[in-house]
Amino acid sequence: MIPKLLVGLGNPGQKYSETRHNAGFWFVDRLAAAQDLGFRREAKFHGETATLRFPGHDCRVLKPTTYMNESGRAVQAAMHFYALKPAELLVVHDEIDLPPGVTRLKRGGGHGGHNGLRDIVECLGEGGFLRLRLGVGHPGNADQVVDYVLDRPRAAERALIDDAIRRALDVMPLVFDGHLQKAMKELHSDASHKS
Repeated sequence: MIPKLLVGLGNPGQKYSETRHNAGFWFVDRLAAAQDLGFRREAKFHGETATLRFPGHDCRVLKPTTYMNESGRAVQAAMHFYALKPAELLVVHDEIDLPPGVTRLKRGGGHGGHNGLRDIVECLGEGGFLRLRLGVGHPGNADQVVDYVLDRPRAAERALIDDAIRRALDVMPLVFDGHLQKAMKELHSDASHKS
């Protein structure tokens, strides 16, 4: 199913803008720049929105202005307003279980401890949506995860993440044309970034 709502996850405000947890925002901002999209504040969606236009269909883009652990409120509001099914949702988020430079597309699954995903699953009542997982690496100790994702990546890590975002953007036309398996194959078979 073709995504009709694309949500980039992150925390609002300058304090968090360069932290690993905002990788979803980084992706959406790069997408908006490439497509010359302008975001506008939408109070009813608890976020900022833009519209991607394709022949025959549009895709709404949402950056929640709630904090990460309340992302579901924004997603649920947009899903309800546009009468969308979870299968029509694509969520872009940071992923500690993948190293920097690796990105994966998958449909469904649990939240893996990610507070934004947890809240979305709870608000929607299911997790069968599409996810674009942007690897940010793991600190090596579960007790350090919160501080780690709320910290800036080192310059070399950020360069790898930015390159992964570029590769993910390259396969988005396939995703929005309904060729999800082909997009996954291209993204996951990059020989220099296998995990």
